[in-house]
Amino acid sequence: MTEPKAQGPLALDLTPGDARLDAALAEARARAVRENWADRAVGRRDPTVWSADEIVQRAIAQRLGWLEAPFHFADETEELAAFAQAIRDQGFTTAVLGGMGGSSLAPALLAQVFVTSEGATPVRVLDSTDPAAVAATLDDLDPTRTLFIVSTKSGTTAESLSFQAYQWERIAASLEAAGVGRPTQPGDFMVAISDPQRSVQSIPHHDQLRELFLNPPDVGGRYSALTYVGLVPGALLGLDLDELLRRAREMVVACGHSDPAVNPGLALGLAMGVLAKRGRDKLTFVIDRELAAFGPWVEQLIAESTGKHGVGVVPVDGEPLAAVSAYGNDRVFVRIALAGSAGPDPSIGSNVDARLAELSAAGHPVLRVAVDSKIDIGAEFVRWEVATALCGVVLGIDPFDQPNVEEAKTNTRAVIASFESGGAAAGGEAQGVADEAALAAALKKALPALAPNGYASIQAYVAQTPDRDAALARIRTLLRDNTRRATTVGYGPRFLHSTGQLHKGGAPIGWFLQLVAEHPDDREIPGKAYTFGQLIDAQAIGDARTLEDHKLPVLRINLGQNPDAGLAALERALAAALKEA
Repeated sequence: MTEPKAQGPLALDLTPGDARLDAALAEARARAVRENWADRAVGRRDPTVWSADEIVQRAIAQRLGWLEAPFHFADETEELAAFAQAIRDQGFTTAVLGGMGGSSLAPALLAQVFVTSEGATPVRVLDSTDPAAVAATLDDLDPTRTLFIVSTKSGTTAESLSFQAYQWERIAASLEAAGVGRPTQPGDFMVAISDPQRSVQSIPHHDQLRELFLNPPDVGGRYSALTYVGLVPGALLGLDLDELLRRAREMVVACGHSDPAVNPGLALGLAMGVLAKRGRDKLTFVIDRELAAFGPWVEQLIAESTGKHGVGVVPVDGEPLAAVSAYGNDRVFVRIALAGSAGPDPSIGSNVDARLAELSAAGHPVLRVAVDSKIDIGAEFVRWEVATALCGVVLGIDPFDQPNVEEAKTNTRAVIASFESGGAAAGGEAQGVADEAALAAALKKALPALAPNGYASIQAYVAQTPDRDAALARIRTLLRDNTRRATTVGYGPRFLHSTGQLHKGGAPIGWFLQLVAEHPDDREIPGKAYTFGQLIDAQAIGDARTLEDHKLPVLRINLGQNPDAGLAALERALAAALKEA
């Protein structure tokens, strides 16, 4: 059966594949219309859509500002354009945004999707505490020609503030070397994006920064793409913010319709929720290359919003597409196609639409989203936010909280305390890669813990590079093809602010391969008694402890001083282990 195309800026087709699923979807649609979910949630901002608990309702009411953002920020675009022009006029050649999760993924998406217009300011995103990533992002830039953006909703995000401290010292040293003294100071080269009052006041030197962009506090981090979080870097990149927000407003209006047949967000949210409840909870994205950066953003949105209380939707981004035989019965495929594109990156596969037709014919649901132009990203932000929020109604969870995120942070702080006292952190042991036979044996021993219809999560606490992306793609493909399990890949610690909630709070079906490395070129964090290398190590150990606390299988592997060689050794050892398993 084919779902009627939704009215509004974009279209959605759904090919479910079986009569029982059709019946479940029809029942969900009828309930959504009968209970008027869309108008209550989107039109009236009514928290009772999600919960009958008054305490939960009050909390949700403080998290629905994202529905107003495309309207509210339409009045700020002239000011943002003037800010971006002033940055260019004052000689800044690059901007670096330091943030994590909801504070970094939308800026990274915009920076990758949109080619910087002539005369605009390129934007880099720093969201890794690996010292190699810090070096790769900052070392080739002149600190006094670089605008640094501190992005943290709470004002206390450890990673964001570590990046700020490091760049502050770099700017101060550069000014001193140039003989530049007051009134010029490091804060002249920094701005901050945060919430008002206590949040922004928690950011060091907040009263010395050149500008503060204060978001409405009723917008959660993962729903903040169309606030200053995305719009400040968007302005620097030279985006047409008026058009971006106009498309977003059209989508908000479309998503207020009660009828799923004409409501893009409701139709998608119902499909996601119903399919997940029927066991098809691995939402597998196949995205055209120009929009590939949409994957990590929507991955965070879905995983952190739905993965709690033992349920959730597992977003699968970047996994190469395979033949029907490689998949179990837990998949849903999402094809996001951009008009005029040559298709997904070759690493995803060739002839993907023909392959998806085969998968659909074999009974795997395929959702198809057509995007007319890149600027429709504004509408897509809204469509997927609404869909994810209403999927939460189907699943019976609050999509705006993250009850398990703090657990890993608590364990990380305990590990850091061990480092600060000069000791070693318990639980920091990891299997090495030098002895490939021993590595293969460890992998073979761990593989039986893969749950039926579970997923394998590769957690790479190393700096991201194209070569490592390719190596991890080969490793995940080995796992998928030999086990028929869905695979995910996340770079740490970024994924802790993204899929980390799903790992601990969702269905207990994850199998975790944690990859760490040595830090031959470590970097100090000014004002701290630990380094960036120790911080990322603590985050990895803290997360492993948290997974183990939830009785989830974790295998830690140390890739050594050369992560690329370590990944090659891991690939060989995994192939051997799977052959023997």
